Amino acid sequence: MHFRVFYLINRSGESVSSTSAVEMTPRAICEQMLDRLQSEDDYLGILDAEDNTLQVLPEPEGGRFYVEVPIDAAKASYGRYVTRAELEDLVMTLPATFDERSIPGLTYRPW
Repeated sequence: MHFRVFYLINRSGESVSSTSAVEMTPRAICEQMLDRLQSEDDYLGILDAEDNTLQVLPEPEGGRFYVEVPIDAAKASYGRYVTRAELEDLVMTLPATFDERSIPGLTYRPW
């Protein structure tokens, strides 16, 4: 299965916008992207086939990541904190489409 990714890596200035997202496999995402998320200003977006987004935001001080599925219609996101190992497991087992029910453990956060 392939997904499309967009990102910002602050320290190097590398970025790919959501409109120019590049196709990657879950393994490539884990191998090429996760270690690059080191600053609180970095982010990674993973798009499914229906353009739903899973956002990954590093929290370096806590040694963890916040993953969330934003739902514009609900004006909210559903997310949770994960360790690096949990993030890798999540990416490797992503469902074909993302929503608040397809990824276990997400909690509601209004905007």
